[in-house]
Amino acid sequence: MPMPHRTQKQLIKRRLVGKEGGDRIRELRTILTELPDYKNGPYADLRKWVNAQIEESRVRKKVVHRDSIAVRREGAAQIAFVGPPNAGKSSLLQALSSIQIKTGDYAFTTLRPVPALTRLRGVLVQLVEIPGLIEGASEDRGGGRALLGVLRGADAMVLCQDASAPLDGLAAVRAELAAAGIERRAVVAVTKLDEADADTVERISAELGLPALGVSVLDDESLDRLRDELWRLTGLIRVFLRRPGEDDAEPTALRPGATVLDAAAGVHHELAAACTGARVWGSSAKFEGQRVGVAHVLCDDDVVEIV
Repeated sequence: MPMPHRTQKQLIKRRLVGKEGGDRIRELRTILTELPDYKNGPYADLRKWVNAQIEESRVRKKVVHRDSIAVRREGAAQIAFVGPPNAGKSSLLQALSSIQIKTGDYAFTTLRPVPALTRLRGVLVQLVEIPGLIEGASEDRGGGRALLGVLRGADAMVLCQDASAPLDGLAAVRAELAAAGIERRAVVAVTKLDEADADTVERISAELGLPALGVSVLDDESLDRLRDELWRLTGLIRVFLRRPGEDDAEPTALRPGATVLDAAAGVHHELAAACTGARVWGSSAKFEGQRVGVAHVLCDDDVVEIV
């Protein structure tokens, strides 16, 4: 008498964790030989599911083993969400943006990098979920070379760690990043915090030697704290550009040390060519509405009228 089909399916999923490409396909074919060959009923459905997984793995193998998977940059900065499989990356990205992503309580729900735009302090920033990296990614296991290629283009990283999971998976991810020579500004997002003890975040931060903050998709305050941290990771400043005589001002992101000329060039090259200076309100000005030249260095939250 075979075991209940639901139990069998869970066991199959466990056997597939960490297996990619040819290894995954071979394991699935082995599983097929072990299943009862029923023509109808739950076990017939289970065999159909395994066959569908084989076909999906074939397609996935062709996709993830290319040398690069392009993600078109949008927004003022790009921040990558990285971590082991099933670390809560998809749920977090969905909570921070309007994108709809397939989520599940099993590994490898996401098969390709998923970009999404969000507003941080009024500025559009691109978040990119990187599918779960596994040990050997730097040697292209699980299509790791292509995924690491996407990471090289990011400005910063959020390392995602399930609050209730051991740190082995994230430690393996960090080892693969180091092997690939990828270093970026980073913070640890301890996910699913509603299921953890109060001291979990401090413990994880201490063990990893990195700043960490706890976050739950069910807690808006924790998501707001993460948004503030994401903005810090961009390394950008925000200034408000407005037309003379108007009250409305649009936020724009600049690199620290940016000048009035840089702000004008960010709007249009013709404006930069015609710019002779600006009036500035904010901490970079000696007084409100100070007239400054094109080489004047702007500060965070300055209001600028290009002249």
